[in-house]
Amino acid sequence: MPDMSSSKSTSKAPLDSAADGSPFELVNAQGNPDILILCDHASAALPSKYDTLGLPATEFHRHIAYDIGCAEVVRALASHLNCPAILGRYSRLLVDLNRGPDDPTIVMKLSDGSVIPANADVDRFRDGEEFQTRIAHYHEPYHGAVDAQIKSALAQDHVPVVISIHSFTPFWRGKARQWHAGVLWDKDPRLAMPLLRALADQEELSVGDNEPYGGFLKGDTLYRHCTKIGLPHALLEIRQDLIDTEKGQAEWADRLARILPDLIAADGVREITHYGSRTDPT
Repeated sequence: MPDMSSSKSTSKAPLDSAADGSPFELVNAQGNPDILILCDHASAALPSKYDTLGLPATEFHRHIAYDIGCAEVVRALASHLNCPAILGRYSRLLVDLNRGPDDPTIVMKLSDGSVIPANADVDRFRDGEEFQTRIAHYHEPYHGAVDAQIKSALAQDHVPVVISIHSFTPFWRGKARQWHAGVLWDKDPRLAMPLLRALADQEELSVGDNEPYGGFLKGDTLYRHCTKIGLPHALLEIRQDLIDTEKGQAEWADRLARILPDLIAADGVREITHYGSRTDPT
């Protein structure tokens, strides 16, 4: 598979040790509580003590380290909608915020052909101390921030609609991916289906329904914060080559800002309703 890094990327230098500090970025905390935007894989940065995890620095410009273009889309969208957003501040190679602690891929040892040397023994069975350090210091604070923002909205008698934004590579294992975007969902259709239709109605877009991935992973961010408590939600995947420039990022933020207000204002959306999960025991 070709390297998906892009010389056109507008993201800041991934390995900026100035990122040491809070493991999450909270944008517009006092904004409209009816919607919350999440960006699990916003950054390729690492805390300085981890250096490069034993990898060449160039690897942190690739999709294995972060979701290219998403942070810029999320910040712009939060500004357009005057709503809160929460972004992860460290690379998914340190710990994947979109995995539960029991998921064996929460600390990746191999990603798209690249071995991550410093992760070789980091799991609950071998280097359990380092594993728990990453969970406690980098994973749980992000999820704690999401919990707090949701509880704040509910305390104001608002049921927030949660949208998580990710990006995917144009090619995978030598094959082109035809979609411009994909809407991922489990069993709750309230946001996912209208969002899919609204995007698909735009003639220039090919939109996947649970493509290029399935939207039902037990323990992931939306399962933890939305499926389990009945909040409306969806995950949007945008193809990386469409948002690796300022122009593309602005276009997608503008597009979503036009679409989302009507979707979240529709009858029956902003209610607590338990749909369960396709991962539930049968």
